[in-house]
Amino acid sequence: MATDATAGPQSVETEIRAEMIVVRPTGELDVDQAPALRTALLGALARTGGPADVVVDLSRVDFCDSSGLNVLIRAMLVARWSGRGLRLAAPCTQVARLLEITGADKTFDITPTAPKAPRAGGGHGPWR
Repeated sequence: MATDATAGPQSVETEIRAEMIVVRPTGELDVDQAPALRTALLGALARTGGPADVVVDLSRVDFCDSSGLNVLIRAMLVARWSGRGLRLAAPCTQVARLLEITGADKTFDITPTAPKAPRAGGGHGPWR
């Protein structure tokens, strides 16, 4: 598992797992945070030799405006063009509402819960 993060209350972490890449923004997805999210998502989608699926864990996001939504939609288009999977996980009420009123909720694969943290010891054995 590899993790890249920027410091501070507004950050984007990327976690590479065996089965997926998890991109985890924190704080507000607005005009200030959008470039960091764009960089992380495009990097995850361009990565070769690893998992094909990218999950955007929104459980630490408390606000999203049109800048953040634009980044998510563009990343989804890149994912589809490149044959990769992109899904959103655990959006807060405000983000879920934004996705609903824009119709983006019908475009994205959205799961209500965040990806579970990998188990210690690499997840080998019957407790995987």
